[in-house]
Amino acid sequence: MKEDKDMIKGRRDFLRKLSIGAAGLAGLSLAGCRQATSGKSDPEPASGEGEMTYRTNPTTGDKVSLLGFGMMRLPNVDKGNAADSEPEIDQEEVNRLVDYALAHGVNYFDTSPAYCRGFSERATGIALSRHPRESYFIATKLSNFAPQTWSREASIAMFRNSLKELQTDYVDYLLLHAIGMGDDGMEEFNNRYIKNGILDFLLEEREAGRIRNLGFSYHGDVAVFDHALACHDKYKWDFVQIQLNYLDWKYAKQINPRNTDAEYLYNELESRGIPAVIMEPLLGGRLSNVPDDVVRMLKEREPEASVASWAFRFAGSKPGVMCVLSGMNRMEHLQENIRNYSPLKVLTDEEFAFLQRTADRMMQFDTIPCNDCKYCMPCPYGLDIPAVLLHYNKCINEGNVTAGPSDPNYARARRAFLVGYDRSVPRLRQASHCIGCGQCAPHCPQGINIPAQMHRIDEYVEKLKRN
Repeated sequence: MKEDKDMIKGRRDFLRKLSIGAAGLAGLSLAGCRQATSGKSDPEPASGEGEMTYRTNPTTGDKVSLLGFGMMRLPNVDKGNAADSEPEIDQEEVNRLVDYALAHGVNYFDTSPAYCRGFSERATGIALSRHPRESYFIATKLSNFAPQTWSREASIAMFRNSLKELQTDYVDYLLLHAIGMGDDGMEEFNNRYIKNGILDFLLEEREAGRIRNLGFSYHGDVAVFDHALACHDKYKWDFVQIQLNYLDWKYAKQINPRNTDAEYLYNELESRGIPAVIMEPLLGGRLSNVPDDVVRMLKEREPEASVASWAFRFAGSKPGVMCVLSGMNRMEHLQENIRNYSPLKVLTDEEFAFLQRTADRMMQFDTIPCNDCKYCMPCPYGLDIPAVLLHYNKCINEGNVTAGPSDPNYARARRAFLVGYDRSVPRLRQASHCIGCGQCAPHCPQGINIPAQMHRIDEYVEKLKRN
């Protein structure tokens, strides 16, 4: 027994030492990174202008790139107008993006068995396995949402399949996926992780070194978040993933009563010295496609900065943030985000206050809180639900949703909405085909009543056509 424990400890020590050199092998020197103090992530960039900013994980000493590659929205093969066919991941383009990310200092890759219709882990594994294992950190999740996966056997099988798909014998960062979701968040948490002994199993896997860091991602019921943190002494969470951006900092609950303001979530983690990984820094793209008058506010402040760069700076400026995830399926997005964090230009107090005023202004617009996570997909009737909602939001932001023909800009707005709708959403996948079955709504982390929104948008479209 003592020999087994020594082997386990030796493996964990080996992996810990291995990780310290990982970021350096990703293509950048880490000489300028200071060790974390007081349990917080390192707020300093790597030495030298133009190099990626890194943060130190206080548990393992990992030097993690502040920009993390979210593998939720991967590029697809262009099939022309084949609207009724399932999208196929463009593996060659994924490989190209991953290669570029690693070469420019990005070393954290976040995936899940639930992403990209179940194919994200495989695509991620193919792309990363072409590089030395010590040059990157893999984060994946135990995404046992469906009741048929709640059994101990099914959940363990899911975890082991993740290792197989990712072509690795250990995961650097393993998350309990989206705790707090469902009608009864605490009951679902207990069913998914406690009653079946799965959390105990994951703790054993961490001790054995097959999981190097154990944490959770949070959506929904704040009582579950508070309960998980209250058990920190028992579980010793290595990190926690939360939704944080300048709109959700104070307005998350106002946008959706099921959500929790990011200010509360972050402060609770920081007070315990638990590193935060940030999801939705752009709120599903909403903070890169803001209303025109908000664009003017940002451009007057810093003309050369992109709209999205403000959101990335906000998410990365908090010292307790270890990594900020972004789903980057286009090279220009990856390149811009790398520039945002190479190195990070930390927000001043005055800039932070400016972004809070920006959030105040954005709350005056009646957009739908869709983050384009695609958890609602596939629709059994073929709708492209995120595309419908995002087009509606885009038109609100651009002033192309009007009260009626009395609006002086009605003709222009009407044409922009209808033409843009047909271009961005194939007609067979538009809101008019929603029958209100409701299968999508329970899966939405933002709590959107999707059938009601589909019917509302379809009624608006029909009104535009009649006029």
